[in-house]
Amino acid sequence: MYDRARLIRLVHSRALKFGQFQLASGRVATYYLDGKQVTLDAEGAALVAQGLLEKLAEHLPHAVGGLTLGADPIVGAMLAIAGMRGLALRGFLVRKEPKGHGTQRYIEGPVLPGDRVVIVEDVMTTAGSSLVAAERATEFGLKVERVLAVIDRLEGGREALQARGLPLDTLLTVRDLGIEP
Repeated sequence: MYDRARLIRLVHSRALKFGQFQLASGRVATYYLDGKQVTLDAEGAALVAQGLLEKLAEHLPHAVGGLTLGADPIVGAMLAIAGMRGLALRGFLVRKEPKGHGTQRYIEGPVLPGDRVVIVEDVMTTAGSSLVAAERATEFGLKVERVLAVIDRLEGGREALQARGLPLDTLLTVRDLGIEP
């Protein structure tokens, strides 16, 4: 079962760092959220997967996926928990560059054009990674319904997604961590 308070404690103790950091978006911030410190931990992965699956409970897509590397552990954890619950859910990963051999595709996994999918991400800032993942998924023929993130930094990601018609739902925001954006 998803324990929001426990996830907040894990993020505080393992993922939240203070200092001067350049983010993937190019912005400079006084704090950094290293989501993989939580999503690559057994307890953190289980909490994240349980929380995100609860968000999907009413409308389970065919698959969940996102841009590699941030989405990889989230997708794996969600599939493991879904499998234990007997839920029919598949995963996919979006490469940053197309595979240089074999299929030479951006999309990897057992998905087919027409599948309804949800993009997942660890930390949402400007939505750049989610938008790239959604664009490549759409080019492949997937129907992107929305985006789920573990933490929203509240720095414009939601608005950027909404401008593309993609709703965002998150488990936490930086305000839940005591940070005002």
